[in-house]
Amino acid sequence: MTENKTFELSNGRGGGSQLPVRSGTMGPAAIDIAGLHKDLEVFTYDPGFGATAATESRITYIDGDAGVLLYRGYPIEQLAQKSSFMEVAYLLLLGELPSQKQLEEFSGNIRYHTMINESLLRFFNAFNHNAHPMAMVSGVVASMAAFYHETMDIHNPRHREIFSHRIIAKIPTIAAAAHKHSLGQPFIYPLNKLGYAENVLNMLFAVPCEEYQVDPIAAKALDLLFVLHADHEQNASTSTVRLAGSTGANPYAAISAGVSALWGPAHGGANEAVLAMLEQIGTVENIPQYLAMAKDKSSHFRLMGFGHRVYKNFDPRATIIREMCHKVLAQLGRSDNPLLELALRLEEIALKDEYFIARKLYPNVDFYSGVIYSAIGIPRSMFTVMFAIARTVGWVAHWQEMISDPAMRIGRPRQLYTGATKREYIQVDMR
Repeated sequence: MTENKTFELSNGRGGGSQLPVRSGTMGPAAIDIAGLHKDLEVFTYDPGFGATAATESRITYIDGDAGVLLYRGYPIEQLAQKSSFMEVAYLLLLGELPSQKQLEEFSGNIRYHTMINESLLRFFNAFNHNAHPMAMVSGVVASMAAFYHETMDIHNPRHREIFSHRIIAKIPTIAAAAHKHSLGQPFIYPLNKLGYAENVLNMLFAVPCEEYQVDPIAAKALDLLFVLHADHEQNASTSTVRLAGSTGANPYAAISAGVSALWGPAHGGANEAVLAMLEQIGTVENIPQYLAMAKDKSSHFRLMGFGHRVYKNFDPRATIIREMCHKVLAQLGRSDNPLLELALRLEEIALKDEYFIARKLYPNVDFYSGVIYSAIGIPRSMFTVMFAIARTVGWVAHWQEMISDPAMRIGRPRQLYTGATKREYIQVDMR
C-alpha cells in the first residue's frame, strides 16, 4: 500500500486535518481517516460500511463493475477450470500455488485429520432432532476450543498452522454429523482414501448397512462449488470473523461467529431462499405475475438470486456455475429437473425485462448453486452448511492475515448518536 496524495479538511475555525490517500495494487484508493476524530472531533458516517475500507488485505480482489474475482491474483475462471479446492485452499492460506509435492503434503495433512473427538461427536445427541444444521455446526465449532486448548496460542505461528489445518479438515465431518443427526442415522466416519469433496458426500449419504459409491460427477461439481465459495473479500461473515478475532478470542470462537453470520438469508442462506422462491413461483406460467410483484415496492415478494451487493454488472461465479449446471444435471440424468427449467426460464424472461436490465439485476452464484446441490441430493437445510465448509478456508486465511499483522487493533466501529440527551432520573412513584 502506498501513499500518493493528501486531502486537507478544515473545521472553519482554524483547525484542520490532513488525510493521506493510500493506493493498493488494484482497485479504488482509500482515504486514511485515522486522524479525523483527533483533529476535527468528527466521525465518518457509512451505514453498512459500503464505502469504508476497514482493513488492508492481500487475499482476494473484487471489481464489481467489471465482474472480476481474483484469489491471490488468479482469476476465478482459471481456478475453476484448472484447479481443485485443496489447491485453492493452499493458495488462499499461503499466498502461492503449491508444487506437486507441497499439494500432496498439504492434502494429506488435511485428509489425515478429518476425524473428530468422540466426546465432541456425542454433543450432537443433545440437539433436538429438528434443529437446523447451521445451529449445530456453529455450536460444535465453538466447543472445539474445549478440546484443543493446548494449541490455541494465537501468537504462535505453529499453533496457528495447526488450527488452520484442523478446522479445514474437521468442518466437513461436523457438517455431515449434523445432517446424520437430523435424519436419525448413524454417524459416518471419514475415509482417508477419499478426496475432500468425496469424503463430504460419503459422510452425508453412506449408511453402515450397505456400500456407498461416490458419484465422481457429483464430487467434481461439489469441488467446483467449494472453489467458487472459498472466499469473497470482506463480506459480512469474513468481517465478523475478523472482528471477533481482533479481540484475541480463540480462533474456534471466531469461526463459529462466522458460521452464525453466514446463516442469514441475505448472505449464505440466499441459495436456500432461491429454491424456496422457485417453489413459490411453481410453474413457468406464473413467472410474469411474480416478476410484477418483484417490481411492486408494496409487495413483500423478493426476487432471490438476482443482483449482488458488490457485483454491479454480472457475478463471474454465476457464469461458471451456469455452464456447470447444465453439464452436471445431464450427466446425473436429471436434466429434466423442473426447478432448473423454471430457473432458466426465469433468468431468460427477467433479463429481457427493462426493469431488471436498467438496474443490472443479473443472476448471482446463489441462483444456480441451490439447484446443483439439490441435484446432488443435498437437502435444502444443508445448503448453507455446504457454503460454510467452503468459506471456512477464506475465514481462516483472513484470520491468519489479521493475527500475523503487527499493527492489528481490536475492531471498534463508532456511531452517530441520535438518542435522548442527558436527563435526570425520576423515582418510579413520581413518573
